[in-house]
This record gives sequence, structure tokens and C-alpha cells, in this order.
Amino acid sequence: MIGTRKGFIYLILAGIFITNAVVAEMIGGKLIDVYGFTLSLGILPWPIVFIVTDLINEYFGPQGVRRLTFLTAGLITYAFVLLFIGMFIPALDFSPVNDASYKNVFSQSMWIIVGSITAFVTSQLLDSVVFNKFKKISNGKYIWLRATGSTVISQWIDTFIVAGIAFYLPGKVSFSQFMNMCLTGYVVKLGLAILLTPLIYLGHYIIGRQLNK
Repeated sequence: MIGTRKGFIYLILAGIFITNAVVAEMIGGKLIDVYGFTLSLGILPWPIVFIVTDLINEYFGPQGVRRLTFLTAGLITYAFVLLFIGMFIPALDFSPVNDASYKNVFSQSMWIIVGSITAFVTSQLLDSVVFNKFKKISNGKYIWLRATGSTVISQWIDTFIVAGIAFYLPGKVSFSQFMNMCLTGYVVKLGLAILLTPLIYLGHYIIGRQLNK
């Protein structure tokens, strides 16, 4: 399949998908203020994941999404193992990153990774089901409807699972801060998904032209 044009397109989409998912795990421990609301920096790469998920759903179906979802979850787990092992290897005295700094950053990432893997697999598989239900109902029309509709449902679950396991359960934030993060994060994700809808149409146009050659 990789030797075909369609296989090459899947490979590119998979690379973009995996890169953004892994980066989101690495930077997710940093909390930022957005006009008085608390958000995880890990929210930045996820709109790209939404777009790529919809494109894979469109051209490779639920099987393509499931395959990539489990592969990405495995790679995130692999990253988790490497980060965990790194905590037990002492840094040199002149290391720019000492043991305390390393642990402070990546120990939080551990909780994020546990929460994200759980939420990621759940939300991606749900997104695939909802996306294809909307596609069937609309007879393949209205790309914006299935793209936004699947995001509305799947990201509600994803946001609460991630924030709950990564921040609330370890006691990093209070319940009010947890709810603030979830509701704000969900609104931001949904807003970005809607704003980036033209990119989904652009992706459809580019991939459609490539596959028709």
C-alpha cells in the first residue's frame, strides 16, 4: 500500500497526526492563561489532529483511523517508558537540565500521558463512528457537518478525561479549576475546529486531486 499514491498520502497524514499527538503530550504540563481562563499548552497541536482525523476518516475509513489510533497510543506509551527510565539516570553536575528540573517537567507529563492515552483512544474511536454516521445520514454531502459534529461529541469526552486524570486526580488543581479548564478547553477546541473547517476543505481538494491523477 505504501508504494501507491494513496498509501503515500496515508503515510504523510499519519506522520502529521503522530507528531502533533506526541508533541501535545510533551508540552501539556504547562498551564497558560488565556484572557483569564486556564488552559494546557497541549491544546495547541490538537486542532491539527482534528483535521487529519477527518481526512483519514474520509479517504481511509474507520479502519484507517483505528489503525493509526492504536499505533499512536503505542508510540505515546513508548515515550512514557523512555521518560520514566530517564528519571532514574542521574544527570551530571554540569548538565543544563538537572534531575529536579527533569522530574518536575516530565513527572507531570506522566499523568498527562496516562490521561491522554485513555482519552485519546476513546475519543478517536468515538469520533470515527460519529463521523461516519453523519456521512451516511448526509449521503456524503456537507463535509463541515460531519467534521464539526464528530468533534462536538468526541472532544467533550476527551477534554474531561484528560484534565481529570492529568490534573484533578493528582491534586494539581482544585475542582473549580478543573471545571474551568474543561469547559474553557472544550470551547476553545470546538471554536478552533469550526475556524479551521476551510483547511479540511482544502485538504479534501488536494488529496482528491492527487488520488484522481
